[in-house]
Amino acid sequence: MIGGRRIHRGPLDRLIALLRRAATTVGHTAGQLWRRSVQTRVIVSTLVLSFVVLLILGFVLISQITGRLLDAKEEVATDEIARMRAVVERVLSSAESNTAVQNRLARARSLLTDQDTETTQSASVAGSFDSVLVVPAESAGEQEVAVGPVRDVPASLRKMVAGGQVAFQYTSIEHGGDTVPALVIGSPVESPIQGLELYLVFPLGSEQNTVSLVRGTLLTGGIVLLGLLAAIAWLVTRQVMGPLRAASRTAVRFADGRLSERMPVQGEDEFARLAVSFNDMAESLSRQINHLEEFGGLQRQFTSDVSHELRTPLTTVRMAADLLYDGREDLDPVQRRSVELLDKELNRFETLLTELLEISRHDAGMAELAAERLDIAVPIDAAVSTVAHLAAESGSDLIVDMPAEPVLAEIDPRRVERILRNLLANAIDHGEHRPVTLTMRSDGDAVAITVRDQGIGLRPGEEKLVFNRFWRSDPSRVRRSGGTGLGLAISIEDARLHQGRLEAWGAPGEGSCFRLTLPLVRGHKLLGSPLPLKPIGEGGR
Repeated sequence: MIGGRRIHRGPLDRLIALLRRAATTVGHTAGQLWRRSVQTRVIVSTLVLSFVVLLILGFVLISQITGRLLDAKEEVATDEIARMRAVVERVLSSAESNTAVQNRLARARSLLTDQDTETTQSASVAGSFDSVLVVPAESAGEQEVAVGPVRDVPASLRKMVAGGQVAFQYTSIEHGGDTVPALVIGSPVESPIQGLELYLVFPLGSEQNTVSLVRGTLLTGGIVLLGLLAAIAWLVTRQVMGPLRAASRTAVRFADGRLSERMPVQGEDEFARLAVSFNDMAESLSRQINHLEEFGGLQRQFTSDVSHELRTPLTTVRMAADLLYDGREDLDPVQRRSVELLDKELNRFETLLTELLEISRHDAGMAELAAERLDIAVPIDAAVSTVAHLAAESGSDLIVDMPAEPVLAEIDPRRVERILRNLLANAIDHGEHRPVTLTMRSDGDAVAITVRDQGIGLRPGEEKLVFNRFWRSDPSRVRRSGGTGLGLAISIEDARLHQGRLEAWGAPGEGSCFRLTLPLVRGHKLLGSPLPLKPIGEGGR
């Protein structure tokens, strides 16, 4: 709407818009085909280069043939004008002088067409031609005398002949109802008639037909040759691309876990050697993967067995330690301190054992999600309450930023609370006594929770390593939270169990940020996150 008036698009505008969309679609499709297909690029490049070569070759051939035909015509025309000039001079010299100039010229012109043996042989070479005899007017009051198609003689050629030259010029004439190119040659004639000029007009229709025939033959031959070259290029590239496509398909299936996939070996050429090398590589990788899987299975089984086997003796030791701890007031200070240390380390050992069992369940694929629909603030409050004493001991402030409206999600509250507890404890451990901020936001499809600290941060590449088991950025640092080194490894597995993501960002001296993103509805695919991973608006961080 412009100025209160609605502008209606006419049929022509709609047609133009439709053509533009069609052109855009075709261009996009062609561009994708060009980028993704080596065979298409080879065939198109072959056709384009072949077309350019054929175009240049055709131009050169047409130019050469046309030049040769015209050179031959000029040579024949020069011979004919000399012969016809001699005939005219002989005829006019023997004619009676009292006869009218017009009649004498007409008689001379008629004799030029007489056929004798010499003339027939000459005409077979020169082809058909017409003659023109002209006596220019000597003064303004006199009239020019001419016989023959004088209109076919260009004025510029007449000026040169009037100057005493034998000259020729190419022009166009009316011949048989059509306009055809022609060669006109002129010469002055020495005769009793002063200023007589002789012109021969050679139509070039046969030469034009010859050039057109050659041009058509070259065009047809070029189209056929381009088709043959396209077929040859397609056949050659198909022979080359076939084994490569087979290798690509085999590699994709191999990457998908089908370790028994192999390339077929045919012949003894380069592709056969490629197939043999690929199969050798696949066999080696398959053995190594199987070996690593067996080794990993043994490790997981060992961890699970040891964890279970330690349960019973640990329970006994726990009972004895509890008795000692309950009666620690009756012990001397040294013994009391030893009992307190024993109780603390037993608590840490029990935590380690519990986490080993938990990660063993993840490794074995036995971890189950007890999802229920509830406010995401419930596990957040639980995690904050659990680590509040750690924050107080380290002097770090816990800042929680959540929307006032409840955010309902299908989650396992125990696992989400454990993820947040691990993230908060990790931030307190590495926060250098500075504030730790927990932020939660939702966009209707997903919920994101970030835990941001202002501590030592992460070096480049460590944002992936932090989720490895027992990995520590600085082994000399003391864990205030009593962590075991498995917290973040379990947290990322819990996030994956929710079909969510747990990511990390950090920079040396700028702190770190961990982001947990979960779908609000179980099973929905995550398309993004409501919160950025890298903090913004903090001095260009």
